[in-house]
Amino acid sequence: MSDDKQTALPGTDVRVRQLEAFQAVAQTGSYTRAAGLLGISQPAVSRLVKALSAATGIRLFTRENGRTQPTQEARLLLEEAGRVLETLSGFEQLHRDLSDQRAGRLRIACLPGFATTHLPGVLARFLRARPQVQVTLEPDRPERILEWIIGGNCDVGLTADFAGHPAVHARRIPVRAVCILPPGHPLASVDEVAPAHLRDTPLIHTKRDDPFYQSVLSAFEQCGVTPQSSVETRQFGAACRLVAEGLGVSIVSELDAREFAHTGIVIKPFFPRVHHNLDVLHSRLSRSSMIALEFVDQFVGSLDAVRVTPR
Repeated sequence: MSDDKQTALPGTDVRVRQLEAFQAVAQTGSYTRAAGLLGISQPAVSRLVKALSAATGIRLFTRENGRTQPTQEARLLLEEAGRVLETLSGFEQLHRDLSDQRAGRLRIACLPGFATTHLPGVLARFLRARPQVQVTLEPDRPERILEWIIGGNCDVGLTADFAGHPAVHARRIPVRAVCILPPGHPLASVDEVAPAHLRDTPLIHTKRDDPFYQSVLSAFEQCGVTPQSSVETRQFGAACRLVAEGLGVSIVSELDAREFAHTGIVIKPFFPRVHHNLDVLHSRLSRSSMIALEFVDQFVGSLDAVRVTPR
């Protein structure tokens, strides 16, 4: 321990270093051994103990059988000193953990699809290196995610096609969209799928008011094709499962398509190119914690394989 712990405890003239010296002498029964334990000189230990005795008005030690022993009053003080030093030690460890981003709390609000697909894997890798971090994960609608961010009730929001808000900072990650086909579909042999390939083919897609569906619809219209709507769903994951069951084809985020590749769906590039906008949100009204910033960097990095690269 260092000699720089000279801060007085609140409401007293007692210093932390004095308590350390007092505890060390009581434990070792010797000023000399206490000095070796603390890494300071024996006269320094004597001065610290003398100063603590003066500050408390208590005689701290007597000599009995060649050993330095705490007085009866000092034994009561020793118990309290131990609690104080243990609390300070815990505080110092917490400070080190926070500085190293190993401890703390992280609150994430996300779209429901994220909570069951890509996010758990990212979160697991993040927490393995930070076992003391406590996480709260709240899946919900985009409107609620915005409310939580503005209200300071979560640190990070994961949403899509965020329209913007003056109190919120958004980091946008455009993710490639792909066409997914049922196992054994005839189009599995083509290099890329175009709207002309999907004429008269049942299309499973997101809700009609979804910005992503509007971009898909625009791609079909550019090619003079009217999509044959079959099933509407809010989640890419549901579309992937329905395609795996052979109910139609779909245009989805490549991120979700990869998550469901184990179902046997066939993943093909789609042309004209469309993309799905993911947005990572945090409040402009409060400073983000180091843990939140670290998580955001790791999450964004996890999307490198599927994000649209600038031309």
